[in-house]
Amino acid sequence: MEQCSFNMNFESFQNLLLKMAEQRSVEELLPLVTCSLAANQTVALARIWMNAPGDICDTCGESDFCKDKAHCLHLMASHGVSLNGKDRWDATEQSKFRRFPIGVRKVGVIASSGKPANVSSFNGTSAWVADSAWVRKEHVASFVGQPLLYKGEVLGVLAMFTRTMLEEGTLGLMRMIADHLAYAIANARAFAEVERLKSQIENENAYLRKEVRIAQSFSGIIGKSVALQRILQGIDLVAPTDTSVLISGESGTGKELIAREIHSRSNRSASPMIKINCAAIPRELFESEFFGHVRGAFTGASKDREGLFQTADQGTLFLDEVSEIPIGLQGKLLRVLQEGEYQRVGEERVRKVNVRIISATNRHLDQEVRAGRFRKDLYYRLNVFPCVLPPLRERMGDIPLLVRHFLCHISCRLNRPEPSLTPSDYERLSRYGWPGNIRELQNVIERAVITSHLGEFDQGLTDKATATATPNATEPPCLFPGYSGGRVLTNRELRDLERENVVRALRICNGKIYGPRGASEKLGIKPTTLVSRIKTMKIISSDWQ
Repeated sequence: MEQCSFNMNFESFQNLLLKMAEQRSVEELLPLVTCSLAANQTVALARIWMNAPGDICDTCGESDFCKDKAHCLHLMASHGVSLNGKDRWDATEQSKFRRFPIGVRKVGVIASSGKPANVSSFNGTSAWVADSAWVRKEHVASFVGQPLLYKGEVLGVLAMFTRTMLEEGTLGLMRMIADHLAYAIANARAFAEVERLKSQIENENAYLRKEVRIAQSFSGIIGKSVALQRILQGIDLVAPTDTSVLISGESGTGKELIAREIHSRSNRSASPMIKINCAAIPRELFESEFFGHVRGAFTGASKDREGLFQTADQGTLFLDEVSEIPIGLQGKLLRVLQEGEYQRVGEERVRKVNVRIISATNRHLDQEVRAGRFRKDLYYRLNVFPCVLPPLRERMGDIPLLVRHFLCHISCRLNRPEPSLTPSDYERLSRYGWPGNIRELQNVIERAVITSHLGEFDQGLTDKATATATPNATEPPCLFPGYSGGRVLTNRELRDLERENVVRALRICNGKIYGPRGASEKLGIKPTTLVSRIKTMKIISSDWQ
């Protein structure tokens, strides 16, 4: 049998090692090595298997020989050409040997023992040969396998099948390639982890900066009513668990505040709570926003992007207006809740994530299920612990406490003197039905602080807001108390009026811009036009929340 010196000159060997050291992606590193080895005419096939968790045990052809289903060898890179030049063996997932049990056959034994293996002359009847017909057909004469060792851990196996016998120098060359490859893999993984953490921190920081910018100055849950105390008792029970919570109630009842309270009292409080306003995301971008995408997945995807699920890993994901999630995406969301797995758009890799889901809606989800707009199985998964917030009209006794709280914080934030309220002021505020609930009360108090003079409460504003109000009133207080229909507005006042109209539409639609019941539909303009006006008018979510 002819011996082979494995025709890779020093320059080619040096270039390979340099390229390996430069790689920052395992997905690109492994094919680089197998392709370089298979470029030699004497090499029939070069492959790399990596030690990874078992994933296809039910369908794996080697499952009967696998004692430990927890880990196995995954074929991650493969390059080779048949003798006739017609067939290539570059596929990994379609390969018959895409998985190998640890300790089974020569490749598995290398992984379990951490020792190299070399068979310099054999025929297709060797006991360890997985496909003897292929060995005979391709005139395979030798095999060399090297463990990829890094700090005593076997990361995987580098294997090469040649059509000629290998000499001692070639075995040493393979050992050096394997050693450099193991360290290159460890470096690439470390780099990827650094980039992942960097990206997650950047996303968290960007999200938190936005939250700080738009957050209200108010903290804590204000009130002593029986209805509110029941809610607080429920929070105490469910917060320490990882149970999914569905918060329902009318707009402005404080669903996000309750969600933050649950998160702050949970074991995940050291990690972020990420809010997704499902009503404000265009339907075509839902999957990318939730799960992220890889570069080139669609037009405009110029770089990889982590989704909000990944940003919330180990923390809490708050799905506000959860009823607005498209029915086509609900199945993927259910998979994340059940399996803790998802895939980025344009990527086959399955990623793991550990998040707690708190969702909120101002609709009756059971009715949405009956109407076919919401999956029943997802509804049951989200509604493990229901939390129904009472409207403000059912806790009128809390209005004086809320008013004093808002007056103190708003006056401090706006650097205005805190107005003094009389008992009759409180009585008038308590007569109004507050269809916009706590959010509407807060907005009225803020306008009153702005328009108050020398610490005296704006009597005219409260009169307009409450004089004709009843507990069943549906119209909010006047947004433009200084405007009279018979007066000519200045250009500045007209712009302010237009801005307030847009803010009011966003408030009514809970920030939803696109589609049915969206602000663009209510305003009678295109969604893109509305988005442009929002940017021009510098409207942020705190203006309408």
